[in-house]
Amino acid sequence: MINEIDCETLQRRLLAGDDLVLVDIRTPPEMAQGMLEGALRLPMHLIPLRLGELPRDRDVVLYCRSGARSYQTCGFMQQQGYERVINLRGGIIDWARHGYPIVMPAS
Repeated sequence: MINEIDCETLQRRLLAGDDLVLVDIRTPPEMAQGMLEGALRLPMHLIPLRLGELPRDRDVVLYCRSGARSYQTCGFMQQQGYERVINLRGGIIDWARHGYPIVMPAS
C-alpha cells in the first residue's frame, strides 16, 4: 500500500516544522514553472541512480504534477526497502489550487 498525504495535511506538517524531505520528481522544464519551497530536484528517471541520496530514517514526500508519477515512484522506493515514502495526492496542481506557496527554483 502506498502512503499518501493531501496538500492540507502537508501544509500543516510543514508549518509545524516536521522533519520532512520534499522531493520534486518532475522534469526540469516542469520544475522551472515553480516548486514547493525547499524541495530537492530529483527527476523520476534519476531516482534509481540516486536512491542512496534519500534518507530512510525520515518521511520523504514525493510529488509530481498530478500525483500519478510520484505514486509509481513511491511504489518503486518501497520495493527498494524505503518504508517512509509518502505520495502527495493531487501533486503540485492540487497544492497550487489551494493557494499554497510555490517558489521559482534557483537556476
